[in-house]
Amino acid sequence: VEPPPGECPLTECMAFMGGAWTPNILWYLREGPRRFNELRGDIGAVSAKVLSARLRRLHADGVVDRRVMDTSPPTVEYELTDLGRELLPAVEAIVAVGYRIKERRDALASVSRRGR
Repeated sequence: VEPPPGECPLTECMAFMGGAWTPNILWYLREGPRRFNELRGDIGAVSAKVLSARLRRLHADGVVDRRVMDTSPPTVEYELTDLGRELLPAVEAIVAVGYRIKERRDALASVSRRGR
């Protein structure tokens, strides 16, 4: 019997996806390239420092491509790589389940309020 891998791929991917704002960044980049300030506006609650650090990590991991545009002043666009696009079905499935969980909680809360 072959021993399990040293690091579990599921644990590795879930730790990656659990990184600060990662699913949100992937979600907003699914439509195409976005500039830093566009992403920051899309996400809203993220600080510039945290977003910058997360984008650097995603770029280092090969999930996001960073492209400096030849403009004055220079602008930077971020875009999903092929590897980043492979994560989209998982993100979309999580969003779909999240909606169903929210609907269920809202329905239970509504029943609970009526029962008082």
